[in-house]
Amino acid sequence: MEQNTVNRMPLIGEAAPAFTAVTTQGPINFPADYKGKWVILFSHPADFTPVCTTEFMTFASMADEFKAINTELVGLSVDSLYAHIAWLRRIQELEWNGMKGVEVKFPLIEDIRMDVARQYGMIQPGQSNTQAVRAVFVIDPEGKIRTILYYPLSTGRNMDEIKRIILALQKADADSVATPANWRPGDDTIVPTAGSCGTAKERMESKDEDQYCLDWFLCFRREKK
Repeated sequence: MEQNTVNRMPLIGEAAPAFTAVTTQGPINFPADYKGKWVILFSHPADFTPVCTTEFMTFASMADEFKAINTELVGLSVDSLYAHIAWLRRIQELEWNGMKGVEVKFPLIEDIRMDVARQYGMIQPGQSNTQAVRAVFVIDPEGKIRTILYYPLSTGRNMDEIKRIILALQKADADSVATPANWRPGDDTIVPTAGSCGTAKERMESKDEDQYCLDWFLCFRREKK
């Protein structure tokens, strides 16, 4: 009896598994083709599914917003290239939530043999043996996985949150800080925890107007307005 092979899901901080694939925008060599850019690699179980249709419309309508923060979108489904093309053409004819005539210009990977889905741990037998679950991988300009999100079939993804994650990661990388709960661009950030008693004491007694502490382990950096 044939058994389904499920690869180990790559982890945060690891290199994104490399692959070549056919897409609706031509062949890609991933992640090499995207070096220097952030990438949102996201999967959906099948074409012509209702929740994913709304997601593709929303992602496509925000494509320029993502490009403005150096981020590219790459979709994946285990359906054929021809099914992808038919579905994306139909999406362009739909109107929903103020969106109309939305053209999906980012690549949608054909993964009929589920090679890519298995590399990324997108096939979960508890959900389906033949469909990729709805996953999101945020990959940085060096090709490292920085965030992994999984969604149930019934719940549409929040694209604003996915964009916020990118912005938070970019902020953390640029300023060597962390971002607190519900952080948005312009909010104060968290200074890394003090590594010694001396540093903790200095922070608590500091008169630096750009920094304040609630306690020795929780110090913030003020963002300049």
